[in-house]
Amino acid sequence: MESGNNLGTFFDDLEVGQILPPSPDLTITSGEIAIYQSICGDPLPASLSLPLAEKITGVSKRVVNPGLVMDISIGQSTVATRKVIANLFYRGVSFQRPVFEGETLHTEVKIKGLKDLSLRKDRTPRGLALLGITTTCVEDGSTVVDYERCAMLKARDPEKLPGHDDDLGSVETEIVLDEWEHLVPSSWDLSSLKITERESLSSGEIRVDELRDTVSNAMELVRLTQNQAPVHRDASTSAAGERLVYGGHTIGMAQASLSRVMPGIATILGWQSCDHLGPVHEGDVLSFHHTLLDQKKLNEGTISAIKTEVVSTRGSEGSDVLDWRLVVFGV
Repeated sequence: MESGNNLGTFFDDLEVGQILPPSPDLTITSGEIAIYQSICGDPLPASLSLPLAEKITGVSKRVVNPGLVMDISIGQSTVATRKVIANLFYRGVSFQRPVFEGETLHTEVKIKGLKDLSLRKDRTPRGLALLGITTTCVEDGSTVVDYERCAMLKARDPEKLPGHDDDLGSVETEIVLDEWEHLVPSSWDLSSLKITERESLSSGEIRVDELRDTVSNAMELVRLTQNQAPVHRDASTSAAGERLVYGGHTIGMAQASLSRVMPGIATILGWQSCDHLGPVHEGDVLSFHHTLLDQKKLNEGTISAIKTEVVSTRGSEGSDVLDWRLVVFGV
């Protein structure tokens, strides 16, 4: 029988094409929505107001915040990352359809590529795993979101690595809006969303959120989203000697900031790329900078390419922790 220290998926347990046993499905109720809102505080209108959501979508249910959808999807995908050292990037996140309150999410994780990292005496053996992740709605089987993420995992064997050398590809940060137009929910009516001239951005403009925000309740979000990575729960498993804040937590707070400075957002269409540049810990103070990269007017509304940068401050020290390129739909 394996000891508890050996449980979980190690790098050398994986094979390309392998589909991992799934996490339990999760139904998103008003409880999950309220807890997420209390932690991230996102003022995304259609996720807060049932009457407004019904006017926009024609469905008499609140839209589940895409940030919460992604946090649950990523959390469910940690069946692959119980032995994670770090998450390097996300790419190609595309929301195929909105999720409404009361729907149930199921996530499948497939191993798409593996690459050994060099053996060194000063660290445990490790490798990179490229994960293909697809989250579906249990009620109708439709795809909600799919994407790739790359994780650095510990190896089980302390002496050697399995010899994987797959090309895991690179992250393309340039956003071509024509490639995202098919994800726009064409039946939505955005006439209820209004912004002032001062709230609108011009291409290339950088909007600094004057409201910095402190990271709190990190463990609660980890548990809520079924995230099984020990580095987010147990300080003794982290090389830094303290718990790492779940990357989805930082992203959720960044999205909340974006909703504050761009109040006309109806939903998030996807992420072109998302790079975690450094660790975040409980109690860090985050500041947010948003740049409008490009914009395209449609009959139904506007799609916008955004670059969001996050700096984490502890005491007097600040460091870059997030470079996030995303596409939003709104007015």
